[in-house]
Amino acid sequence: MTSQSDIASRRQALLDTICQTARETGREASDITLVAVSKRQSEARLDAALAAGHRVFGENRVQEAQAHWADRRDQVPDLELRLIGPLQTNKAADAVALFDVIETLDREKLAKALRKAMDESGRTPRLYVQVNTGEEAQKAGIAPADLPDFLARMRSDYGFQIEGLMCIPPVEEPAGLHFALLAKLARENDVPRLSMGMSSDYETAIRLGATSVRVGTAFFGERES
Repeated sequence: MTSQSDIASRRQALLDTICQTARETGREASDITLVAVSKRQSEARLDAALAAGHRVFGENRVQEAQAHWADRRDQVPDLELRLIGPLQTNKAADAVALFDVIETLDREKLAKALRKAMDESGRTPRLYVQVNTGEEAQKAGIAPADLPDFLARMRSDYGFQIEGLMCIPPVEEPAGLHFALLAKLARENDVPRLSMGMSSDYETAIRLGATSVRVGTAFFGERES
């Protein structure tokens, strides 16, 4: 069983590595956000992460995130929640109500649902566009070639200020190639932030420009059965 001290130690080790990697690449560690991926984690582990001082968490599903965080939001006013999994349009209103950042905008139908939910609620989560850098048929995201037109529509038709791009590289290919592509796309399309890198490759992602890394196992340890 993972203890509170285990999570605190792993968190500090991650922050130390982020700091060192940033320094080696001439970057400021403060420009890189550690997102703890809390999907399918126990209540005790979430409380341990909060007790260690962590405040930025990534969730894959709206319903699970509501169960994890709805009650905790009042107790932790500086909490930041990021949706890093696919979003169904019928959950758009719930996502806008709960999340501070939605990283998986990937289609026009979802943009319409998000715009409607934002207008009705008055909440405006920061938005990232998910890019399917490997152009995998089974994976969500905008194809790289389609990104400029998609971003233009998001900005002009929906009034969105797109904060960043996000990708999940193919597991069988070197992640660095995809991180470099995402960084190039961000530069070409005037998008300031990059969400890329997970437990196994977050150092590579930082070297290639990541401004946030999504870390689950290296933060919480292996999931308890």
